[in-house]
Amino acid sequence: MSQIDILISEVGPRDGLQSIESIMSTQDKKNWIQAEAKAGVREIEVGSFVPAKLLPQMADTADLVRYAKTIPNLTVAALVPNFIGAKNAIDAGVDKMCLPLSVSETHSKANLKKNHSQVLEEVKIISQYIKTLDENDRPEFEGNLSTAFGCTLEGKVSEKAVLSLGVKMMELGCNEVGLSDTTGYANPAQIKRLIRLLKKEVGNENLTSVHLHNTRGLGLANALAALDEGITTLDSSLGGIGGCPFAPGASGNIVTEDLVFMLEAMGINTGIDIEALLAVNQMVKKALPNEELYGFTIDSGLPKGYADGGWGLTD
Repeated sequence: MSQIDILISEVGPRDGLQSIESIMSTQDKKNWIQAEAKAGVREIEVGSFVPAKLLPQMADTADLVRYAKTIPNLTVAALVPNFIGAKNAIDAGVDKMCLPLSVSETHSKANLKKNHSQVLEEVKIISQYIKTLDENDRPEFEGNLSTAFGCTLEGKVSEKAVLSLGVKMMELGCNEVGLSDTTGYANPAQIKRLIRLLKKEVGNENLTSVHLHNTRGLGLANALAALDEGITTLDSSLGGIGGCPFAPGASGNIVTEDLVFMLEAMGINTGIDIEALLAVNQMVKKALPNEELYGFTIDSGLPKGYADGGWGLTD
C-alpha cells in the first residue's frame, strides 16, 4: 500500500445506518463496503454488535465483518457495547473494536444502560479476555470517550472527567483512546485544548483519532484543529448520515466526500480517489431512497482543473 498522511475511517455503515429508519439490505451494505475499499478507504466500521431488537439495522454485523475480512488491505472495525458484543466481534474476526464510554453519565445510562463503573468493568473484562487469545488473534481495542465535548442531556461536560476516564480506560487495558464529539457541540479551540490535555495524560501515541459531527457546521474546522494537534485518524460518514439515536438532536457526521476533498486539495494524502468516492455516494443514495444524504462536494462537483493532491496549491 502507498503511504498516506491521514487515515479516514468510514463509519457510515455503523454510525450512519443505526440512526435512520431505513434498513439497508445486507447485499447493499456489502456493495457499499466493497466500493469504498476500491476507492481507497482503508478502514471501515461495518457495524455494531448490539442486540437486533435494539438496533435492527445492525442485525447482520457479524456477516458483514466476515465479508469485509475478505477484502485486501482493509481494516475492519466494529462498535461493541459490552463483553458479549466484544466476544461476538472477536469470533467474527474484527481487526479493531471500539467501546464507547460516555463522559456524560446520563448519556451512558441511555446509550449502554450502564453507569461509569459498570462500563469500566466491561472494559476490564474485555481486556482480560483479549490477553488470553493468541497474539495473532487479538484485535485492537479502543476506548472511545463519547460526549467528550458536551451532551444534549446534561449540557456541559467536565474536562477533568474526560481526562480521568481516559486514563482509567488505558490502565484497564485499552490499546488507545479516542475523543468523540457525539453531539456536535465542539469548537476548534475546545478540540485543541482537550487533545493537548488528554495527550499529556495518556501519551501522544495513545490518542490518534477523533470522531466529529457537523451538527452546527463546525465539523471540518474541528477536523483541521485536530490535525494541528497531531491527530492522524478522522472518522467520517459517506453522505454525512448518522448520529446517536440515544442523544436527542445529535445529527450529522462530517461528510467523507467533503473531508477527502478538503484534505486532498490541501496536498494531504488520504489515498482515496475522490471521483470514485462520489460514485459510491450515488450508489448508496439509490439503496436508501427514503433517506437524505448531505455534502457540498457531491452537490457542487469538483472544481474545474482539479487534480488529486494539489488543486488550490501554488506552483
